[in-house]
Amino acid sequence: MIKLLDILENKILVPLRSKEERGKNYNIAIQKKIQQYIKDGGKGDLDLRDTPITSLPSSLSVGGDLDLNNTKITSLPPGLSVGGDLYLRDTPITLLPPDLKIKGDLSLGYTKIKSLPSGLKVGGDLRLYNTKITSLPPDLKVKGDLDLDNTPLSKSHTKKQIRQMAPGVKGNIYI
Repeated sequence: MIKLLDILENKILVPLRSKEERGKNYNIAIQKKIQQYIKDGGKGDLDLRDTPITSLPSSLSVGGDLDLNNTKITSLPPGLSVGGDLYLRDTPITLLPPDLKIKGDLSLGYTKIKSLPSGLKVGGDLRLYNTKITSLPPDLKVKGDLDLDNTPLSKSHTKKQIRQMAPGVKGNIYI
């Protein structure tokens, strides 16, 4: 029988994993989750919110929603296709790939994004509230609403001017 004193004196206890090791293991688990999602055919939603993920594999196709809210993602891969909504709120992202495809909403609130790629098409709403957005591409297509609340663009332009700037917005414009 092992006594407590024996354990303490002989250091039989194994220390817990370090914060760095736990973080590394968590990142590995997230990458495995993404690979399994791809292996399963990219169907349904891919929920990665509140994870330390910084990148995604090239040409990723997500059948449903892709939730990257509150992650450390800094860029999106070329060829990214999202069949539902794409959530990027509270991320350090600053640019979107030019070939990004989104059938649902695109949420970029509280990001550092300043501009959008030419030819961007959003099948639902485009939420740019509380961003640093200063311009919109003239060929922007948004089937839903455009939310520009608390942006440099909303402070320097009227709804009418924004509508003229981006005639491809079908829904309401919020400033």
